[in-house]
Amino acid sequence: MPPILPPAIAEVQQITANPEPVLRNLQITQCYHELSLAMAALTGPLANWCTFATWASKQAGQSIRQEDLARTLERLIQDTPDAQQAAQATAAIALEVGGEQGRSVPGAAQALWQALNPLAAFSRVSDAVARGNRKVFGEIGYEFARFLALFSASQPSALQLEEFYAGLQPGDPPDGQRYLRQAFGRYHQALSEPNSKARAELMLLANIEIGFHEQTRLQPDILEAMEAPIYDPQQLRRQLMHELFPSPESRLHLWMAHLSGQARPVLDARDRFADEAQRLARLAVTEQMMTLGLPHGQVLRLGQDLRAGFSADLQQIDNPDLLALLRLIDPTPDSVAGTGAEDWSSLPDRLHFIADLFRARVHDGNLLGPPFNPQQVEALKANRRPEGRL
Repeated sequence: MPPILPPAIAEVQQITANPEPVLRNLQITQCYHELSLAMAALTGPLANWCTFATWASKQAGQSIRQEDLARTLERLIQDTPDAQQAAQATAAIALEVGGEQGRSVPGAAQALWQALNPLAAFSRVSDAVARGNRKVFGEIGYEFARFLALFSASQPSALQLEEFYAGLQPGDPPDGQRYLRQAFGRYHQALSEPNSKARAELMLLANIEIGFHEQTRLQPDILEAMEAPIYDPQQLRRQLMHELFPSPESRLHLWMAHLSGQARPVLDARDRFADEAQRLARLAVTEQMMTLGLPHGQVLRLGQDLRAGFSADLQQIDNPDLLALLRLIDPTPDSVAGTGAEDWSSLPDRLHFIADLFRARVHDGNLLGPPFNPQQVEALKANRRPEGRL
């Protein structure tokens, strides 16, 4: 079997520079997969950080393309009686105040939901996720390509390794890269470690150290994606009023009602509806951000405890550095109980879940599978957006 050649450093840089966020994300996902396979060819079939990053990047693509966000919001709207009642009540009061003719209350309520325009509303979430995806790949994907370039032809010398380490910034994240330096040192140790348990612990330690760095760097982007208003409050309220009073006659009625003080009920109803729309939009973002799709249709809900336990060689940890790191970030030692993250914007919650996910899945060979089919990969290599479900 010919050796698996890793993506070149220049390819990583070219993908990072791609200005089109949807295509860039798809290329990042495929490149992570290729980096993952090249690492596994050196360390054995153990999941490395790029293995998990492949599927995290693919999931991020759902948010970047906004497809599942819009579908999730539509489902929440349909399944939430309070939302339907708020829309119908707002429409009914508006018809009474505005004197509009020719539109039923259900029709007006439907028009209100269409006015929400979820694809446009989620653009800020998409932008934040795309920036985070690019930032992490441009830094960590680049370092994996640098590391793998040393091993593509022959075993590097000690001097070459020191030159690699010298390219990493000292200090802690978000600006320093101390954890990346330590992680690549663990990967290097794992290459020649004959004991399978010791090698699995080194791989797990390296994965968690990179995850610690990555999640610290991503914190501002995750906060922005989850906490920024999905809708601009004033703009949303103006748009709703436009839908409620689309004709000059209805707007005249509203103006007269405003002058007489009778418009207050419709404004209050509109505000209740706008607040409900904002709440459901936040739920849609939270649900999307706290979901991770894996191969063969597996879906992890990040707010729920992991179901898979640890493999036999990782149930008890011997590596002292790994033990020390787990004491910092894992409040439920040697157990998947309590791994579900209550708040994905909380860095400690994310690190706890990620550390146990890495520990539970380091031997999962399915994660090394391809994220896209051959025709989609061919399109990505030609700098085209692939067809079919992504």
